[in-house]
Amino acid sequence: MTRNKTTAATRTTHQATGARLDPASLPVRPGEEPWTAEEVMELQAELTAEAADLRAEIQTAEEAVSGLMRDSGDGAGDDQVDAGTKNISREHELSLAANARDMLAQTERALLRIAGSQFGFCESCGKAIGKARVQAFPRATLCVECKQKQERRY
Repeated sequence: MTRNKTTAATRTTHQATGARLDPASLPVRPGEEPWTAEEVMELQAELTAEAADLRAEIQTAEEAVSGLMRDSGDGAGDDQVDAGTKNISREHELSLAANARDMLAQTERALLRIAGSQFGFCESCGKAIGKARVQAFPRATLCVECKQKQERRY
């Protein structure tokens, strides 16, 4: 079936005109139903909402770190437990912000892939990631097989 691959001509036309690809031409794995416009729009809306949530989470974490830094002062009068607690709180907030930034980058990349010609294709082997996988994990850039290979290396 030719639905599993988008032709180079279709990709070039899509890139040149900025037009959306026909959702039915997006890659799916054998046995999966073709994408519908509604499914693609729903996925895009989900990612857009997630990006907004992550931006708010980053802002909240950065404000918390700023408050912890401001309140820490020089530590005069703090015993070791208080100083340690403040350090742990600050590190925790920094970690949350870093994680949210990573997730935001992945989410924005997924939105770019939806808008571009690489949506649904594995970045490693070029085959279809699979509609079910993308719907379950919209930030997926690898098919299941390539992801398993990657995880075995670590």
